[in-house]
Amino acid sequence: MAIDLTGLTAVVTGGNNGIGRAMAVGLARAGANVAVWARNAERSADAVAEIAGHGVKAIAVACDVADETAVAAAMDRTVDELGPLGCFVANAGIAEAAPITEMTLETWHRVLRTNLDGTFLCTREAARRFVDQGTGGSMIVVSSTISRYGGAGQAAYAASKTGIVGLGRTLAVELARHRVRCNILIPGWTRTGMNTDLQADERFMKATTGRTPARRWADPEEFHEIATFLADPTMTFHTGNEIVVDGGYTIF
Repeated sequence: MAIDLTGLTAVVTGGNNGIGRAMAVGLARAGANVAVWARNAERSADAVAEIAGHGVKAIAVACDVADETAVAAAMDRTVDELGPLGCFVANAGIAEAAPITEMTLETWHRVLRTNLDGTFLCTREAARRFVDQGTGGSMIVVSSTISRYGGAGQAAYAASKTGIVGLGRTLAVELARHRVRCNILIPGWTRTGMNTDLQADERFMKATTGRTPARRWADPEEFHEIATFLADPTMTFHTGNEIVVDGGYTIF
């Protein structure tokens, strides 16, 4: 049975590109009104045009997720324009590769600031809004399969994405009394703009697809239905779960 999210207000951070954009589109296809929080205005405008094409309200909100004041302002604008919050997707993230012997503290802080601090600030703001509304809701925090294995040159990224898993579990436990669910999405290798350099590396693609039982990388569009499932307000007992979408990579 198709999931109906008509009238629900959803926020997707980093919703103008890759998996975030796919999730935003999936929510819109199910009837949700969507706010895209991101920093690239041009890319956000393009995403909002696609989202609105599904007959819903869509807005782009300029927001640095690691800026506490900007996050609060983005939430105020979203609720003012689209109505009470129903689903919050904390997806925004960056990756910077460097061997641990060469990684600077500045790089480490930059990645953790966006990925982990940003997820904390956004989910805290969403939690405050949900609790004040008293109507329950859904949060989705986006981690990565790197939270389950090591990745050469990815110390900062792996640490941030592993931290998000712990944060998501805690949110699920703490907010359950308020009828707020929090689930953790763990995507595997997906063809996004963040990893175009890896997609151009024939040896890397052969190695990763060879280890994936599905024998391919995911396309972002495959996250449309995942987003609607996790946002579905009728799934009132589904919380604290880790949804792994990786073609079998982490169990092979």
